[in-house]
Amino acid sequence: MKKILIMLLGVFCVLSGCAGPYYTEIGRGEVYSVIEISFTGKTYDQTDTPVKDVDFWVRFQHESGKTAYKIHGFWDGDGSGGAAGSVFKVRFCPTAPGKWNITEVYSNLMELSDQKEGDYITAVTSSHKGFWVVDTASPGNRWYKRSDGSHQYIYGNTHYSFVSEYKDTGSSDSGIIFDITAGAKYFNKLRFSIHGDRYPHPVEKPFFNNFGEPTDDGNYSFRPNPKWFHERIDTAVQTAYELDMIADLILNGPDTEDSRSILHASENGGDPTPFLKYIAARYGSYPNVWICLSNEWNKRRSAKWVSNKWENQKAKLYSASQITKFGKIIRKFLPYATPLSVHGYPDKWYTEFNTKPSWNEHVIIQHKLKDLSESSDSINRSHLLGGENKPVINDELAYEGDGDGWSEEDVIESHLGAFLGGGYGTTGFKRPSNKKGHYSWGSFKASEHTAAYNLLGLLKKLDSNITFWKHKPVPISQSIFENTSSGFRTMQWRNHEYVLGTDESYPGIRTNLPPGTWEVKYFDAIEKEEKLLTSKASGVYKFDAPSSRAVLFLFKKIEPR
Repeated sequence: MKKILIMLLGVFCVLSGCAGPYYTEIGRGEVYSVIEISFTGKTYDQTDTPVKDVDFWVRFQHESGKTAYKIHGFWDGDGSGGAAGSVFKVRFCPTAPGKWNITEVYSNLMELSDQKEGDYITAVTSSHKGFWVVDTASPGNRWYKRSDGSHQYIYGNTHYSFVSEYKDTGSSDSGIIFDITAGAKYFNKLRFSIHGDRYPHPVEKPFFNNFGEPTDDGNYSFRPNPKWFHERIDTAVQTAYELDMIADLILNGPDTEDSRSILHASENGGDPTPFLKYIAARYGSYPNVWICLSNEWNKRRSAKWVSNKWENQKAKLYSASQITKFGKIIRKFLPYATPLSVHGYPDKWYTEFNTKPSWNEHVIIQHKLKDLSESSDSINRSHLLGGENKPVINDELAYEGDGDGWSEEDVIESHLGAFLGGGYGTTGFKRPSNKKGHYSWGSFKASEHTAAYNLLGLLKKLDSNITFWKHKPVPISQSIFENTSSGFRTMQWRNHEYVLGTDESYPGIRTNLPPGTWEVKYFDAIEKEEKLLTSKASGVYKFDAPSSRAVLFLFKKIEPR
């Protein structure tokens, strides 16, 4: 009926010369910001299942008529974290300035259907870089770019269960906002679980059971607790957005039986669709959000608190077909090109995931490495397994600290190797032992995770000096470099830029440079040193690799002015 009235008003205004129907601006924000719109529906509480029972979505169309988005909404209790209420929300990210009209509001709930239809939001220009999308112009689709066309290299960090703000001895000494703010000074990606996992909050829980009681049991994932997601996950995602840091949400896992049951959803007949739609609706409009379906989906490990200690239990495994099914489900609810994948164990990407059309647009591996060449080769192999058309990120490349026995230099060398393999890397910090430290509960301190300083320096050098998104790895034998160690690795943007990564002292390396004049620099990621070797190289150029585990040589053609 409302659609008919809107059409009639439009016809009347055309005939009478009026300015148009009286629509309302219900939101205003910058391009690539998240504009939240509240709707009033039926009242539900923690004993109900609105996430499962209510279908609700809104269609936004730009005034030009060229772009439209179908955005699913979600029940949010009282809108402020309370578990009882009639508030439903839609989060929309405008991708162009101008007026975005609400052209359709659908729901199987009478109270929501057609509500606010015809109203609009206004988007104004901004400097935000937007979503992370695969750069299809990069060799093998290896690299990401942003919506505005810019490129930033990615180094990530890990805080698996920091959203609970608890650790092994009780309440953590930091907090969600502190950890993200502190970490964003060094890293531009943070992977974390939406669950308290091994260090759950003693009172606040992510789900409700069938009696409306808070629970950590992921089998009730179709009954999310608004308080948990409003105060914890929203806070993490929004804080990261404001700092332009990727919030990589792990939906299932990593360790406990409760957290690894989220996709099992046994209390909903084994169907996680309500939860997947909820995550897509709540976070799918954030340009900084990535989604990992599960951590170590194929590993039979789960922790359980038994006799005052954690014991490893044998938990159910997910099959590749199940993961593929889940990926396809959540992908159809995601309105934007949100990066989506799954994390396997130990280092293999399963080709069963390479469906057409693709549900994932990047490849995640777990391969803990210390050596530059091994790290590089692991990325390269995974790119091949992923279909040679997706970015690759090693999300457990190197954890510094006593837990795995990795040194600061181990982490730095391996992360330079990931770059030279044409991919990205993620670190973390384990101390005093395995399953403890920043990588579990946060409380980030760069003075402890000391590789953070060096990775930040390397990140800046890569962004400011190298057109890396034009590069692809090549075998040394097919490169311009001769007389090199078998452990060195190289990438190239042919006739424009060449890079060589070294991890040991080696004399008399030779290059056969293409015609032109070349600038030669090197960056020592261990010593955080940069040096210009020459700006007049041509033909055959000889140089020595210094005694350092992580050095990058850059040959850049000087274009005539």
